[in-house]
Parts: sequence; C-alpha cells; structure tokens
Amino acid sequence: MSNMQLRVLTGFWLMGILLAAFFLKIFVSDLFFDLIIVMMAVCGTWEMLRAFRDKVHISQKIVVMIFAVLIIVVYAVSDFYFADIRHIPGTTWDESGNATGRNYAPHITLVVFIAGVAILLAFLVFAHQNITLESTGYALFSYTYPSLLLLVVSICNHLERYSEIGVLFIFVVPAFADSFAMITGKIFGKKLPMKMAPSISPKKTLVGGAGGLLGGGVGAAAIFFVLYGLAQSDAVNLNLQLNALNLVFFLALGVLTAGFSQFGDLVESAIKRKLGIKDMGSVLPGHGGVLDRIDSALFASLVVCAVIVLRIMIVR
Repeated sequence: MSNMQLRVLTGFWLMGILLAAFFLKIFVSDLFFDLIIVMMAVCGTWEMLRAFRDKVHISQKIVVMIFAVLIIVVYAVSDFYFADIRHIPGTTWDESGNATGRNYAPHITLVVFIAGVAILLAFLVFAHQNITLESTGYALFSYTYPSLLLLVVSICNHLERYSEIGVLFIFVVPAFADSFAMITGKIFGKKLPMKMAPSISPKKTLVGGAGGLLGGGVGAAAIFFVLYGLAQSDAVNLNLQLNALNLVFFLALGVLTAGFSQFGDLVESAIKRKLGIKDMGSVLPGHGGVLDRIDSALFASLVVCAVIVLRIMIVR
C-alpha cells in the first residue's frame, strides 16, 4: 500500500472517530468529545517529550505527562459539575426563580496548571544535581504545548452556546484549508513559486496559502448549511437563522480560522526543524504523529474560541 493510500485510509479512520465523538457530544454529553481531547493530549505530550529525548529528566517527564492531561480532565469534569449550579451550596435565586451563581471550573483549572509549573520549578531545589535550567525549559515547553491549546478546544466544547460551531470550525475548517492549499499549490505553484516561509517550510507557497484561505471559506459555508439543516430538524438546539449576516459571519470566521491553522502548521514545522526531525511520531500511518495531524487545529482553536465568546457576550 502506497503512502498516499495509507494517508487517505488513516484520514477516513480519524474522521470516523471525530464524527462519532461529535454526535455523542450532541446527543449524549460533551464529555465524550473531551475523551478525544484527552487522548490527543496524552499522545501529543508524549510525542513532544520523546522529541526532546534525554534533554528532559525522567522525573520531569512524569510530572509533565500527569499535569498536561490533568488540566484538561479537571476543566472538563469541573465544568460539567458546575454547569448546573442549582445543586451547589451558596446558590442564590433571582426574582424569576432562576438559579444564579459562578462556574468555578476556570479557577480550579488555573490552580492545577500553576501547581504543575511549581512542581517543575521545585525540582531545581530537590533534585539540584540532576535538573538543569535547560531541562526545566524543555519540560515547561512540553507542558504547555500542546495541552494548553487543547484546553482551549475543551473550552469551546463546553461553551453554553455555539459549542457545536466551535468544535466543527476547529477540526473541519483546517482540513478544508489544508486540502485547498495543497491543490492550489500544485496547480499554480510553478507559475507563482513565491514561498510563504522558505526557511521553515520550503514547499508552502503564497498561492497555496491563498488557496487555504479560500478553503476555509468553503469549509465554513459547508458547516453553516449542515448546522442550519440540523437546527431545522431539531436535531441540534441551535438558534441559527438563514440570513446574509450569519453567512458572512461564518465565512469571515472561516477565513480567519484558515489563516491561524496555516500558522499553526508553520509553528509545528519550525519546532521540527529546530529538533532536526521529519515527523513528531509514527502512530498515524501516512500522517506521522498526532501532533503532525492536529497542529493546525491547535492554533485554529484560539481564534474560534475568542470570536465565539465575543459573539456570545455581544449578541447574547
């Protein structure tokens, strides 16, 4: 089986898993999609630590693995618990009889994250002979990438409104952008060979990047009409109106998401060049490692989460 066939087969396999988790999220619980995010954190963090080889001490690797996964688990479980604040002691009730209170999931998650940082710094004292500032820096890098960005994905998954939009944009739009970038690069790359970042990723052209932005818009349009159809059938509790304003919002967010996803791909390429490796792993035949597959989605989550939260705050 050729590398391209392996890539396509693995792509369909991954798409099936993501779709299954997405529908379980819609019809059962958000926690099912959190399981996928946790698996990405486990695999991605392990790949990052393995790429650094012996530059990170074994004790630091253990702490990084535990806390990189723990921050996502703590956020997902605590947000699930605090989502219904009516049963929480200290809850107050407004004049309409609605429960009012605070969701403490961000507070707990921040404390757990800082605890992980504190333990890594404490090794400089309690294991002074074996731990260096350099190894601590590598450990902190592995702790934050990819788990902090995956935490943003989990935040999107738990949004009170538009979480379905957030999750789809994070994973679907980068796929469209990547496909369109590859196609336009192959068609127009020889005629318009100007590179996007020649010292980091020599094969990526500006015309391919423009194609990726176009792909982001196409992917966003596809998400819009699919979600509108689901909303009309009452399969999804989503107040999505078919009008020009909403469509423009989706298209604009699609282009932004595609831009951030391509930047995420370049960041991953820069890391691999610094480490002198081709792929972050080999767990996904034809794709490399988990980080090689989700690098675009990691940075896409930043703009998707920010824009959707702003929309919730402004439009309500």
